[in-house]
Amino acid sequence: MLTAKLLGIAAAAALVMGGLGAGVAQAESAPGCSSTVQIGSTAYIKDGGETAASVKQFKGCGQNWAYIYMWTAYLAHHSGFYMTAAIDAGAEGLGFVRGDKNQREVWSYGTDTLNMCTRAAGEITFVGSNPLLYTETDQRC
Repeated sequence: MLTAKLLGIAAAAALVMGGLGAGVAQAESAPGCSSTVQIGSTAYIKDGGETAASVKQFKGCGQNWAYIYMWTAYLAHHSGFYMTAAIDAGAEGLGFVRGDKNQREVWSYGTDTLNMCTRAAGEITFVGSNPLLYTETDQRC
């Protein structure tokens, strides 16, 4: 009985560590730039009490990048959505990219804003529905 319980705990831990249970974003690098580094903290898009996506800001290759990733647990019961990523440099969103329908991760275009105060912005919109889920990371200068 104890062995079965320990095996169950080990299996659950392996799923979480492998990202299958947690759904944590595992960004590697921006398209066309293999040396990105996250700056600032990760922001989370919430839908009620559930975490829908992570939003992060990166720097690399002389540019800033925004990244949004939909968590596995949320993706399992949602479809018909579009996600967008952009760098918020004050008056406007720069590097804006809207992913394809049901695309679970989106990178913005790189922006020449390293000398500016910026935030990464991420958004989820649903087809045929008004709900909009949105968040921004902390500002980095």
